[in-house]
Amino acid sequence: MSLAVQRVTPQPVPPHAQQHMVRMRDGVLLATDVYAARRPEPVPVPTVLARLPYDKNSRYVFFDRIAERFTARGYAVVVQDVRGKFRSQGRTLGWTGEVDDGYDTIEWITHQPWSNGIVGMFGDSYYGFTQWSAVSSEHPALRAIVPRVTCTSNGPGIASYDTGSGPQPLWLEGATYQAQVWIDNDIHEFDVDLGTRPIAAAYEEAFAAIGKRSAGFDLIAAGIPLAPYNGPHPYDARPVPVLHCVGWFDNLGIAHMRDYTELARRPGWSAVQYLVADTIDHENYFLENAPVPPEDDHLVHDAALDRMIDAYTGPAADFFDVFLKGTARPETLPRVRWKLGHVGWRTAATWPLPEAVETELHLADPDAATGPAPGGTLTARPPRATEAVDWRYDPDDLVPSAAADTFLQLRDHADERRTLDRDDVLAFTTAAADTPLDLAGPVHAVLHVESTAPTFDVFVRLLDLAPDGTARLIVRGCAQADRPGEVGIALGHTGYRVRPGHRLALMVASSDFPNHLPNSGTPENPWLTTTPKASRQKLRTGPAHPSRLRLTVLPESGE
Repeated sequence: MSLAVQRVTPQPVPPHAQQHMVRMRDGVLLATDVYAARRPEPVPVPTVLARLPYDKNSRYVFFDRIAERFTARGYAVVVQDVRGKFRSQGRTLGWTGEVDDGYDTIEWITHQPWSNGIVGMFGDSYYGFTQWSAVSSEHPALRAIVPRVTCTSNGPGIASYDTGSGPQPLWLEGATYQAQVWIDNDIHEFDVDLGTRPIAAAYEEAFAAIGKRSAGFDLIAAGIPLAPYNGPHPYDARPVPVLHCVGWFDNLGIAHMRDYTELARRPGWSAVQYLVADTIDHENYFLENAPVPPEDDHLVHDAALDRMIDAYTGPAADFFDVFLKGTARPETLPRVRWKLGHVGWRTAATWPLPEAVETELHLADPDAATGPAPGGTLTARPPRATEAVDWRYDPDDLVPSAAADTFLQLRDHADERRTLDRDDVLAFTTAAADTPLDLAGPVHAVLHVESTAPTFDVFVRLLDLAPDGTARLIVRGCAQADRPGEVGIALGHTGYRVRPGHRLALMVASSDFPNHLPNSGTPENPWLTTTPKASRQKLRTGPAHPSRLRLTVLPESGE
């Protein structure tokens, strides 16, 4: 039976948009929609630009509705299919050509009668990356950007986004994304049978059914990096005001916060960095709605989408009013607006917060860690003597991921108690809290680990263990190692209240499937192995091997 593939083709251009085929410097034409207020004569106004690969006219990106919000605020809106996608011409290979195409598109905008020569950019994920590419192009008309749930550091051939934790297990979701989105102008949706060995064969079946290959997937599978910028890295480009819109539960959140914290300490950039950090995942589902009931699922219900769009566009419009229109002053914008999970919005002058303090919890009682939760303990004092525990990696019985699709982490917000109780994961928990514990800043794990295999993966999740036994994700991270010793794992930043009666639970595992490619357990390429090898991992803790969890917390508020 052949693999079922659903081909996603362009939707009609909305009647209130006008499509143009805009010529790039090499002659390639890019399909570009213009939304502008209807007036007898054009009135030049600032422009909000988005450049994306997901069909500018699809409900998935809902730009017809986004445009209504921005045009009502006095902006023109331009939305473009990037090179090689949907109605645009050119080669289909993501993360290439965006610097020059961004420059040329902005240049075209500045010559239109409805443009006053001032441009800002907006959007999520890949169309956050195209904003950073335009920053790299250094076009003088680009005055502000609003990158959402994105990062500067992903691209073809990069196995995982940059987390600061060194080598990473390969992000299998990212490879599947390349295989489905970056084949040709359309998107090809198919279910990958990841039980196939070698795993590469599952993708070959899809490419055979489609009759084409994804060049981006081939780069990833071969481990060939491709530099995404042919101009300066955005960090080294001319500074522009940036409103970073970060999701505490976004699967790119670690890398996005690395962008924010790096630019916030760079001369020139630091003065124009702004942060909005919400309790959302990559697809803009909210913690307060999770698990999301049908009436709040904006991917399928229009009323829920309209409610979501107001929160989605509002901060950007306020930001553009300052830096594109000049109708509001910079001091009207909070430098940091962040949501404390289970509590609500707060504002601050800097992030991390000046009143936040770093605290460490040591992994102790490891002999209990392979049992059901609560397992071992997380304690303020390290064990007095070295202690150790072994756990297994079985490629035929992989530890399930926190969500089958981490782009939708909060839609289901799965209870992970069954995973926490597995005998091939380690669990360490705190005592139940008597008072609220507010996490506000970076979370980091430092583990002393080794393996019987020449290469091994370490996956860490920090969970909220409720009094009823449910366990739900707060943050996560991973690293790949090829020698015994200390492994540091960035789990990202968060704003999250651990409520009274709840515990923190730290889970350590050697696999995370299907989010990440299983380790071969040998020097063999994990894409090509047909017989991955089982192994035993060991974690040590104590004075000479201080395995610990580093948290950033707020002083008790008495709330």
